[in-house]
Amino acid sequence: MLRPWLMLVVFLGVTDFSGRAATSKKIIVCFGDSITAGYGLDAQKSYPAALERQLADRGYRYEVKNQGVSGNTSKDAVARVGSVIALHPDVVLVEFGGNDGLRGIAPAITRTNLDEVLTRLQAAHIQVLLVGITLPPNYGEDYIKAFDANFRDLAAKHHVPLKAMLYDGIYTQPGTIQADGIHPTAKGSELIAEHLMAQLQPMLHK
Repeated sequence: MLRPWLMLVVFLGVTDFSGRAATSKKIIVCFGDSITAGYGLDAQKSYPAALERQLADRGYRYEVKNQGVSGNTSKDAVARVGSVIALHPDVVLVEFGGNDGLRGIAPAITRTNLDEVLTRLQAAHIQVLLVGITLPPNYGEDYIKAFDANFRDLAAKHHVPLKAMLYDGIYTQPGTIQADGIHPTAKGSELIAEHLMAQLQPMLHK
């Protein structure tokens, strides 16, 4: 006959040190602004939802949590990163900066905020994929150059993989961007998820 404590283990399932059941799906968090949130789309047409489906098709057992909030800046990322850490994710995709740029926030401020976010995630032993974006030409060459450099420099400093431009190979394809010229359509979301695989898959386990 099983001892009471062993019966409890069998009933509840073996747990790992993070408190999650060993048989449960591992967690990926997409942490970002309106692009991550899926602005203008049904929840299942956002790129995090597309990412979960595409990972499952490839044999990866991960739950993808969408922690995107429309309008968020890198300052908001600092304020929210604790709630992301509390989810005990295995991987976090960090996608911030676009709203900083559109508001003309000094790139040095964005860099400091994102640096803190990455530092706190890594201190919690969470893998990070940094996701960048760029700005329209009318923001000026010098500003854009400093803005773009933030992502490259932070990826190098923290030794994390980088998707330098979220819309790389997507923005010019018909039907991928909404009429506002900023946010992806359902088709765009699927392509974003597909294009993130090159950086994400080496971080995962089947």
